Amino acid sequence: MQPLIELNNVTIIRNQRVALDNVSVTIEKGENVAIFGPNGCGKSSLVKTITRDLYPYGRQGSVRVAGFDRWNLFDLRKILGIVSNELQAFCSKEVTGLDFAVSGFFGSYGVLEPYEVTPEMRDLAMDSLFRLDAGHLANRRTDELSSGEGRRVLIARALVHQPSSLLLDEPTTSLDIKSGSLLMRSLRKILSGGTNFILVTHHVEEILPEIKRVILMRDQKIFADGPTDEIMTSKTLSELFQTEIILNRSNDRFHARLEAIA
Repeated sequence: MQPLIELNNVTIIRNQRVALDNVSVTIEKGENVAIFGPNGCGKSSLVKTITRDLYPYGRQGSVRVAGFDRWNLFDLRKILGIVSNELQAFCSKEVTGLDFAVSGFFGSYGVLEPYEVTPEMRDLAMDSLFRLDAGHLANRRTDELSSGEGRRVLIARALVHQPSSLLLDEPTTSLDIKSGSLLMRSLRKILSGGTNFILVTHHVEEILPEIKRVILMRDQKIFADGPTDEIMTSKTLSELFQTEIILNRSNDRFHARLEAIA
């Protein structure tokens, strides 16, 4: 079986600066993985490389998704649903939550005039909203939703294709504590339903118990990669952030704090 994602010796240059530095990483189908690291470490560039918004420098190195080195986004959505922070800006149109979710079938942000929406599409979109505890948002206009509600509709849009995996880029960014916690609870329900996650984050609290592998990034490189229980330690995180960090785990969730400064 071909890996879900495979990067070999990939270097990315953005604005004359190195955004990824000779990165090689393989993620198998069926894995739940967290890509974790400080701001500016290269996580977003890694996501943009997978979505083909960025290409390896000088066309050196290789990027393959599900065994293909060339793909279009419509084919990709059926394998890997992608939700990035940049898409949140489009969740402010004068369309309903249901129509916004349905628009995932067309790669648009709202149902436009030429598109024909079938009853099956609407059923799948409603099912996606319900999976995120967002069925009540079906008839609400997306430009009236809170950030947390908008994020649910955006994820539902990615789920309409019933992909086997979701790539979530910083899913709780801009959400308050309550909204973020409720969203993570909904995401756990999706995990339990058989959808796998690639979670990109810099919050240890978002590394759910179902995530069994963590890839750490620093300075645009892979810093460490391995089983969650081995990677997520106070020592490793202190080295990653280059400051003393105390990492604890309670109720299967991680919590981190800086070592008190004398």
